[in-house]
Amino acid sequence: MSLVSDAHGAHGATYRDRGGRRVVDHYGKPARVGKAVRNVVGAIEMGYGVLAITGEDRVEFVDNAVSNRVPAEDGRGVYALLLDPQGGIETDMYAYNAGERLLVFLPPERTDAVAEDWSSKVFIQDVTIEDASEEFGVFGVHGPKSTEKVASVLGGPGAPEEPLSFVRGSMVDAGVTVIATDAPLGEEGYEVVCAADDAEDVFDTLINRGLNAAPFGYRTWDALSAEAGTPLFEYELEGTVPNVLGLRNALDFEKGCYVGQEVVSRVENQGRPSRRLVGLGLDGLDDRIAAIDGDADPEGYDATLPTPGAAVFDGDEAVGEVTRAAVGPATERPIALALVRFDADLDAVAVRVDGDEVAATRSDLPFVDGSARSARLPTYPSDE
Repeated sequence: MSLVSDAHGAHGATYRDRGGRRVVDHYGKPARVGKAVRNVVGAIEMGYGVLAITGEDRVEFVDNAVSNRVPAEDGRGVYALLLDPQGGIETDMYAYNAGERLLVFLPPERTDAVAEDWSSKVFIQDVTIEDASEEFGVFGVHGPKSTEKVASVLGGPGAPEEPLSFVRGSMVDAGVTVIATDAPLGEEGYEVVCAADDAEDVFDTLINRGLNAAPFGYRTWDALSAEAGTPLFEYELEGTVPNVLGLRNALDFEKGCYVGQEVVSRVENQGRPSRRLVGLGLDGLDDRIAAIDGDADPEGYDATLPTPGAAVFDGDEAVGEVTRAAVGPATERPIALALVRFDADLDAVAVRVDGDEVAATRSDLPFVDGSARSARLPTYPSDE
């Protein structure tokens, strides 16, 4: 449930379900808005679930559960994964040390399961896990002018600089925490966290005060993150071994044991995984996409692009599958992310769309160079 439904309605929002939570799909003209974010700045209400972890053993407890090192000092965060015994990703998350508690932001559909699982594993530790999703509003501010935007409305300290670090300040009369993101859209970015009661005022401030920001929804988020080469939980991550996705920013190979670590370490020691995440330019769909007005008929893109799971062929051989396709806001061309066999040559690539094979071209990630590079950009040992 959105905390700022009136504001979304005033901007003509169309909604969709994301992990059981009602979020904005778009506000109309999603293609034009995508360009505004890529060229200037935009703001989105994030659909996170939030867990609050308290108690003296909170940092050690979460650190023992996840794939990355949880920071011990206030004001810092980390991107991490929770894995199953086979190394598959059960969820991704951001864990922030907020002094007397850790705040964990994760996909909304995973919140209850993680809270239940972690609570069942607390024995003699001083740890309490609570679902705090209804306590906070979280808004993303992204684009090459996002630092200027935040500076124009943030009272107190300057915007944080190091990725996943944060500062506390104010916007209008509301207390806020401003987090420097790890650039999932391939642009400078921040997340602004506030109390739920202040969400309306903070969102209005982000849209209308200081430097104006274009409101955007998850349709634009998905397209921008695809251009940036950022794998997302609901499309690429769930159930996948992180080495396959090149998610090296989520892995600490020096830390102690966590569930799934043996698989991750074994794949790392082999030098390369069995599959890899690549970008594809869908050349064979250029004319069809060009004939669609992505602002007037955004669903027309959906009917034309390959769906998740569409087969990828190298010559006559099926070598992988599409995880997500979109029309890039910067390029205005159809693109896709795909998981393919690691050693596939990809010389004569095609993607199956509605029973036909459509020509495609392997593309380096990211598809476009923005004001920043996504920390999740796939990176493999053989590339280094």
